Amino acid sequence: MIVQQRSIDVEDQLPDSLHPVLRRVLLGRGVALAEQLDHRLARLLPPQFSQFEQAASALAEAIRSQRRIVVVGDFDADGATASALSLRALRAMGARNIGYCVPNRFAFGYGLTAPLVDAMLAEKLAASGDLLVTVDNGISSVAGVAHANALGLQTIVTDHHLPGETLPQAVAIVNPNLPGEQFPSKALAGVGVVFYLLSGVRRLLQDSGWFSATRPLPRMADWLDLVALGTVADMVPLDANNRILVQQGLQRIRADRACAGIKALLHAGGVNHRLCTAQDLGWRVAPRLNAAGRLEDMSVGIECLLCDNQQQADDMATLLDDINQQRRALQQQMQAEADAQIDQLLQQLGPREQLPLALCLFDERWHQGIVGLVAGRIKDRVGRPVLALAPANPEDASAEALLKGSARSVNGIHIRDHLALLDARHPGLMSGFGGHAMAAGLSMPLAHLDAFQQAWQAHASDLELRDEVLFTDGELQPEDISLPLASLLESALPWGQKFPEPLFQGSFRVRDRQLLKGAHVRLQLQPANSRQTIAAIAFNRDIEQFPVDAMVTIGYRLGVNRFRGDTSVQLMVEHVLI
Repeated sequence: MIVQQRSIDVEDQLPDSLHPVLRRVLLGRGVALAEQLDHRLARLLPPQFSQFEQAASALAEAIRSQRRIVVVGDFDADGATASALSLRALRAMGARNIGYCVPNRFAFGYGLTAPLVDAMLAEKLAASGDLLVTVDNGISSVAGVAHANALGLQTIVTDHHLPGETLPQAVAIVNPNLPGEQFPSKALAGVGVVFYLLSGVRRLLQDSGWFSATRPLPRMADWLDLVALGTVADMVPLDANNRILVQQGLQRIRADRACAGIKALLHAGGVNHRLCTAQDLGWRVAPRLNAAGRLEDMSVGIECLLCDNQQQADDMATLLDDINQQRRALQQQMQAEADAQIDQLLQQLGPREQLPLALCLFDERWHQGIVGLVAGRIKDRVGRPVLALAPANPEDASAEALLKGSARSVNGIHIRDHLALLDARHPGLMSGFGGHAMAAGLSMPLAHLDAFQQAWQAHASDLELRDEVLFTDGELQPEDISLPLASLLESALPWGQKFPEPLFQGSFRVRDRQLLKGAHVRLQLQPANSRQTIAAIAFNRDIEQFPVDAMVTIGYRLGVNRFRGDTSVQLMVEHVLI
């Protein structure tokens, strides 16, 4: 690992009043202008999507004519928040004939598929003449949209995933990643895309005189808590536009103006909503919401976000928390099995550097809803792209049985493009694939597994692994390791993907250590050239990495420890460097 302090190559035009450490942190992330700290909604980018007006006009007309609208969601937190946002906003705009459908991943897989369309018609969730609106999916649903068209349904696709060579024949597609799109922010989450579209629908309806005293004009800002949660949960880069959406949503949550479901999920995660951060949404709320889609059906998550009764929302959040506990237990088991596979490879091949440039793991006992989490953990361990595969139906052991896989990548390797290249060289090997630069999913018949693993390894030679670089924000003076600065950094901006939390480095003498339940280490550290000691916590670490009275160099975050009403500064040890 190469440790490197973030360079500052921008002209500093930030306000003089900023704390010097916060100034350094911001400049290291390319934030150099006062206006970049302005998170008002007025600073959102305009909706420069090529098919935006067609989509907004079709939705506005469907509302005016009370045509049935069916929102087709996805089974992750981005899809759940996008579904809830769509239903809440469309109802507030006057849509009365509206419903939603989220595919069960185990029965239908991802997106708007032809079997899902048939099931919607059979269960009378939709009928010929209805308008389908996909959220956080649809860009790869070429066959599904064609099947819907043939049966008399129309489809608007809202998505943010990368498109394939063929686009679905929808009424309109709103996706910042369509070829040739002028919208500057390619990092919008699915919930962000549909937020933009619904804002356009509201404008068209307002211009047409649709709203009145009996049908009041809704405020799109009322649903920014959902936008913030979905954006953070989907781990899209927090560029300037996404930071506005997330910060505005956080302000609503902290002001006790979030929907009952988000309040309930925060409570289930032990988070005080008035102190909620983007990290709380990502680590405490999103996993509880995602668990429903991973193990069961995301409908319970969507219903939680749609609920306006706090007690009922609390009950659903408790159910989601129970499901998440099941998910954690299953993940721990699968993780141990995956680690055993890696250990065996290391015994055969030697040091980590001798491992294949990309790994493909499979176990017939694994759960398809958890393989992405396992792939991510193994990727972190080996520093290589990892694909983990599981049976789509554990009861089916035939050669025709389908496998579902999830891949996680490392910086510099675009995993979705890598899959596209593999598919071009070996057409038909995969049944389908899609995703982003850092994460992708695929499916294939069990009979193709051996051939796929060979192709996966062979084409890994095309990949170029880079040395892992740990960027830090430099060292802190002992007087800066304080509760006021920790509180300031916590609340100043929303931190997240491509806009990471401040990470500092420094050398400390270990004055005391204590092993806590769960393999965590509590520490008392003394900065070099200082007499003060500072509390620290290192999660999932070997206590022997911290010999008493020895000097250690660590990468750490400045955290606020809240316990029984007391607050104090605490170092959150992320990396042990020496």
